[in-house]
Amino acid sequence: MFVPYLFLLASVLSIAGSALGAVSWTATPFNPPSVPLAVRSPYLSAWLAQGGGAALNDVWPSFWTGTTLGWAGYVRVDNVVYNFLGTPSVPNTSAQKAVQQSLKFTSTQSIFVMKAGPVDLTATFISPVEPDDLVRQSLPFAYLSLTAQSNDGGSHSVQVYTDISAEWITGDNSLTANWSTTVGDIITHQVQLENQQLFTEVSDHIQQGSAFYSLAKTSGTTFQTGQDIVVRAQFIDNGVLLNSQDSNFRAVEDDWPVFAFAQDLGTVTSTSSQPVVFSVGHMRDPAVEYIIANDQTQPRNSFFLSEFSTPSDAISFFLGDFQNAMTSANSFDSKVNSDASKISSDYASIVELSIRQVLGATEITVSKNADGSFNTSDVLMFMKEISSDGNVNTVDVIMPSWPAFLYTNPKLGRFLLEGLFRYQATGQYPNKWSVHDLGASYPRALGHNDGNDEPMPVEESGNMLIMTLSYTQASGDNFLITNYFDLLDQWTQFLIADSLIPANQISTDDFAGSLANQTNLAIKGIVGIKAMSVIAGMVGDTARESNYSSIAASYVTQFQGFALSSTGKHLTLSYGNDSSWGLSYNMFADKLLKTNVFPQSLFDLQTSWYKTVFNAFGVPLDTRHTYTKSDWENWTAALVTDATVRDMLVSAVRNYAADGLSSAPLGDWYETTNGGPEGFRARPVVGGHLALLVVDSQLDSSNTTDTQTEKHNAASSSKMQDSIFSFVGVLPALASFFALL
Repeated sequence: MFVPYLFLLASVLSIAGSALGAVSWTATPFNPPSVPLAVRSPYLSAWLAQGGGAALNDVWPSFWTGTTLGWAGYVRVDNVVYNFLGTPSVPNTSAQKAVQQSLKFTSTQSIFVMKAGPVDLTATFISPVEPDDLVRQSLPFAYLSLTAQSNDGGSHSVQVYTDISAEWITGDNSLTANWSTTVGDIITHQVQLENQQLFTEVSDHIQQGSAFYSLAKTSGTTFQTGQDIVVRAQFIDNGVLLNSQDSNFRAVEDDWPVFAFAQDLGTVTSTSSQPVVFSVGHMRDPAVEYIIANDQTQPRNSFFLSEFSTPSDAISFFLGDFQNAMTSANSFDSKVNSDASKISSDYASIVELSIRQVLGATEITVSKNADGSFNTSDVLMFMKEISSDGNVNTVDVIMPSWPAFLYTNPKLGRFLLEGLFRYQATGQYPNKWSVHDLGASYPRALGHNDGNDEPMPVEESGNMLIMTLSYTQASGDNFLITNYFDLLDQWTQFLIADSLIPANQISTDDFAGSLANQTNLAIKGIVGIKAMSVIAGMVGDTARESNYSSIAASYVTQFQGFALSSTGKHLTLSYGNDSSWGLSYNMFADKLLKTNVFPQSLFDLQTSWYKTVFNAFGVPLDTRHTYTKSDWENWTAALVTDATVRDMLVSAVRNYAADGLSSAPLGDWYETTNGGPEGFRARPVVGGHLALLVVDSQLDSSNTTDTQTEKHNAASSSKMQDSIFSFVGVLPALASFFALL
């Protein structure tokens, strides 16, 4: 009776959340905690903190940290002005609020329909995902497209306005900015700090480079820079801007300079107008400082600069590429939705919310040749460990995000790993296990020549072996295993010595604390040893292949003696602690690599156990706490042997993401009892949500179970809402339910 009660509790909480956080617009597939608006890099990361239901014009867009990014929008309809973006306040003017009609998000787009009296304005925010095109993927720009159409059958005069503030360039608004506007076929506002600091962050904002806001010049295009309330009042009162520039450079917070465009759409009818397309971006050069041999450093440049010599060239291409970008975005969105919907609609929605977030934490770079030309054969990708440590290419952050790179383009995974391999191959890192990260503070990838990086020896060594084999299998490219075989073998030797009975150490879940004899770490180490056996076979080293395979098999036998509870019903969290258990998500690697080192019976055992320990929002990470992580819930969903358990895990994450208790970009660490966030936000580890897309499922993918479950849930929810709940009745109903327990 325990599990049915939990299902009932989850249903009650879901209905309660819907009632308490109800919104007036249509949300497809659901209202996320924060909506991605312009998310292309660690420094171009703009979101709508939606929470329980904030419209596009209820809050300011914000950086992933939660600080404001000024981005305002108005639409003028028959001389009546409506605010549709941000929350600007302009004294002595008259502007109404547009009414949000709908929100839809896909893998690449966030689409808002805003009713401005007799006209519907569609604001589409596009952050392109182009994993097979390194130039396009590396461009640190996003689109805002505006279209308008009559909703009353009439014809209306329409003008639109948008601006950005200087808040896009710094984490310290007391610093002085300067700016310029260039006018040609494209009008571009450029703003930057007066005094820049290379490779330096303040409050996670880079203090280097420039923000760019651009629009193609056509008939009816005007622009203006100046104080926020002055420029906005000009449009509100007149519908046009003055084509003037403010030359009084000052602090970002001093009379808040903004950089604005207005576009006259002319007469709008019931046919949608042609899109007005803005581009917003943040560009800097060089992008990353990277350690090379002999403790020297190398400046790394964004890949797109190998194609475009100036920012204006890049912007011109980006705006001119809009139609191609939309075709590509729609195609990618369709593929993702189709693939993920084979699991369930809940799963598709989580995957779609995750893709921009994981890729938006990365940057693709090249080096330069001695003559100053770009060496496009030397590609490295860098990832910021957003919101936790800010490290560069953290191995145990790449690892959970790994499914996203396998799904989109495994080559991107190689580019992430290669910087780690190169550094350690120089011999500067002194430890015998894999390094934890490439640098303590993004974008300085300065290594850890003192060996004092965060110590996760089994975790990171296993991760590197697993990801390297995974990349090689997915791509057919033996580059990593042939060029870095000795490093891989060194890490394997360490795992042989320390993974069967792991010493007291932390794992990737370092917030949970250090622990000896961790079952899940042992799983990772054993799969890592088996992975090296397969790698050795790929390069023709049959002796190592046989030896490592035998060791892994022997360890599995011993492991089962150590790790099984005395009841035989589950694996323990740590050896000898019979009452403990946890998500054995590292078994996913065995399934991903098809190494089959662990017996099917263990997968079945854990699947059966998870059925008995579900909370309202999923299975706890382990018995030390009741919180969990969404990436590991999805990894676990990919390894279980029962479609019902799989779907329960997936839907638990979806319900957490939709519960309205957070307004931060999707966090991966949350409480299973009530769906509350635990602290992380915007981290790339949500790439782990794609785990089910990169394993060959042994379960029924016909969607029959899912469809029946969704129909049943929909019918049950409808009946319960009609017969039990009203907005004021939610809390008494909850109290009654708990009284039953």
